Amino acid sequence: MQYRIEHLPETLLAGTKQKMSFLHNQTAELWRSFMPRRGLITGAVGTELYSVEVYDGVDFFTQFNPAREFEKWAAVRVAGNGALPEGMESLALPAGRYAVFTYKGKPADAGDTYRYIYGEWMAQSAFRLDDRPHFALMGEKYKGDSPGSEEELWIPITDKDGL
Repeated sequence: MQYRIEHLPETLLAGTKQKMSFLHNQTAELWRSFMPRRGLITGAVGTELYSVEVYDGVDFFTQFNPAREFEKWAAVRVAGNGALPEGMESLALPAGRYAVFTYKGKPADAGDTYRYIYGEWMAQSAFRLDDRPHFALMGEKYKGDSPGSEEELWIPITDKDGL
């Protein structure tokens, strides 16, 4: 699987969040509530959508438990800390390096891709997970539940040797 390494500058997002687990995944509900209201966000930059996961530590995957909760965001990038619509919040993605993988297919079928990234690829790479948010960037090629849909999976990384 092809990937590239990107340095993301600090990026400010605005959107809605919800606690969930992989066992009780509520991603579809989160996006259904966000999409009709995203146009209310002032200062939005670009048209890309950010599906962000905030885990409570890098051990989330090494001690994986599908019932363990994390914070999931449906968001857009914004230019600054302006007034947000009721029920929305801001999230700052800290600057750092990411391994970026392109995923093609239905979002519900991405499990094998994630298992490969967090299992095989991470173990064989010169990187380890960094304790920053993970996200999927959904741009022009994202087609929702279509098998032809395409999105980028941004995995926070740092060097294994600590450099």
